[in-house]
Amino acid sequence: MRNLSTVSILSVATAVLMTALSLAGLFLPLATYPSEDLRQSFVANDVVNLMIGLPVLLGALWLARSGKLPGLLGLPGALFYVTYNSIACAAAMPFTWPFFVHLALAILSAIAIFRLLSSLDGTAIQARLQGRVSERLGAGVLMGFGALFFLRAVAEFFDGAANWAAFGILVADGLTTPFWILGGLSLWRKQPLGYVSGAGLLFQASMLFVGLLAFFILQPFAAGVPFALVDFVVILVMGLAVFVPFGLFLRGTASSLTGS
Repeated sequence: MRNLSTVSILSVATAVLMTALSLAGLFLPLATYPSEDLRQSFVANDVVNLMIGLPVLLGALWLARSGKLPGLLGLPGALFYVTYNSIACAAAMPFTWPFFVHLALAILSAIAIFRLLSSLDGTAIQARLQGRVSERLGAGVLMGFGALFFLRAVAEFFDGAANWAAFGILVADGLTTPFWILGGLSLWRKQPLGYVSGAGLLFQASMLFVGLLAFFILQPFAAGVPFALVDFVVILVMGLAVFVPFGLFLRGTASSLTGS
């Protein structure tokens, strides 16, 4: 691991900008989201960002700054969660003022991810984690879900999204899920990059599922719509398929630290 000063600055800037945008969405929804469907979709998401995204990002940054391996491997995932949400918001509101700010946030978080991953010694991490983190299970989940959501995004993109909020999610899925596939393939082959990125990708996927579950719970209060019970159950079941390999990856990382 090389010096993380630049990564820390970029991560803090990402956290500050995400917080400012989420607060603007909560307290100035009419000025932030130009249509009702955008407000129904993204106001609840702003609450999720503040309740889940921000604490997780700051917690991962603190662990990474302390030199803890779970933090170093998890921080890219927390940042990638921000990247995903920013892409979705930017694509849903083209050429409005939130579009430019969310685009800047997506670029900022992506640069932080690149700087962090390039600062890690992939060979050393591979040597520590190989055989401890259920590589094939984690890789299979990443590649499987990555291909599923990518193909879904492409199909629905050509069929036409129901509204701008749905279009933003399709764009975010289409641009980010290829990284799940590539990261999963690298982990399947037990390459250094797979060990460096695998935990972060599984973490980001887990955060997206947790965030979506929280979104379904909050949406009736934030947007006055009925609770989508069937969708909630489906997402919960799908989320479990990601939570399990992520938990095994964490357990393997912890055992690598204790030598057990």
